[in-house]
Amino acid sequence: MPGLVLCTLGDLLLDVIVRLEQPLERGTDAAALTRTGVGGQAANVAAWAAALGAEARFVGKRGDDPAAALAAGELIRLGVTVFGPVALGRNGVVVSIVGEDGDRAMASDRGVAPALSAHELEPGWFEDCTHLHLSGYSLMSSPIDDAAFRAAELVRAGGAAVSTDLASRRVIADFGPEHLRRLLDKLEPQLVFANEEEREELGPAAAAKATWVLKRGADGCAIEHGGERSEFPAVPAEVVDTTGAGDAFAAGYLVGGVELALATAARCVANLGATP
Repeated sequence: MPGLVLCTLGDLLLDVIVRLEQPLERGTDAAALTRTGVGGQAANVAAWAAALGAEARFVGKRGDDPAAALAAGELIRLGVTVFGPVALGRNGVVVSIVGEDGDRAMASDRGVAPALSAHELEPGWFEDCTHLHLSGYSLMSSPIDDAAFRAAELVRAGGAAVSTDLASRRVIADFGPEHLRRLLDKLEPQLVFANEEEREELGPAAAAKATWVLKRGADGCAIEHGGERSEFPAVPAEVVDTTGAGDAFAAGYLVGGVELALATAARCVANLGATP
């Protein structure tokens, strides 16, 4: 998208990825390959968008500890402008355990990120923004949910579009699908990203006017709008690690549409880690 100025709002985490070379066994060691870097859905989308040529800004609250310094420094190195308050307390950390097949399980500690409040936002952070992408996690905790809606108001005043990603089936189930449906109807995003499990957990009635972009992993993706559905096959890739593939896909879609989305996801899964 020519002239895309993408703002993302959500979590900036320290990402710790452990790719197992042997199964874990209680009481002994297992060989593994590890990587540390920047993580969090909103930060990942911003990093991939910057790598694809967009102007990318991240907005979120981070801690005052070494984990925050590492994560913010890496995101800046990847070409993203980082905005948001620094708070006393620990930064979030996400640990991804990657199996030999490239699939992963995650343990997340969001630290101070959900404490971002609407009054801490500065309008200048969103100046000239053409698209705001909200992490689903930011809609399902407080007070960052109020910050997300305030950010949407700010960017829409300048004519920008808004998208969100549903983030996690388990988080939706714990938060309450009906509650999230009401929030989505209030937010009125133009785009909603989700995988099929998240869409099923939420139910079919939410954000009916939005374009739904369904991430289907090795099966590619589907796009639904106005009762019509189009399916697109995945780009072949040797899968090393699926961490961050959905975020890479979302960034590619926002920057250049479905073909770039699928190519960017394939690029992501071929390497260890969630960012370029």
